[in-house]
Amino acid sequence: MTAIADLLRPVLEDRARAGATILYAHLAHAAGVPSPHSIHKTGEALEVLMEQDAAHGRPLLAAVAISKARDGVPAPGFFQKASDLGLYFGPDRGPQAATFHELELEKVWAAYRE
Repeated sequence: MTAIADLLRPVLEDRARAGATILYAHLAHAAGVPSPHSIHKTGEALEVLMEQDAAHGRPLLAAVAISKARDGVPAPGFFQKASDLGLYFGPDRGPQAATFHELELEKVWAAYRE
């Protein structure tokens, strides 16, 4: 999954510099994640990026990737992984999750626009 994470990072960094988000499907396509199961592979690679960012004290770049089906927030796996990393303590959906995502996104955008 590290190889796919390496494909995702520059696409996510470009979106972060633009102060924008990207849907999982568009991210998979833009990064050239191979089929089959490109969305699933993308999700797993996003978790690798989260581990890397957390280990280096960086905001979670994976916050830039959002789910089409979840009103502009990431899938529950984002919140579950953030919990596993000790960065988030709450449910994987709902207002608390949306607030955590919004705050993390602001940190990412600020870090990549500098």
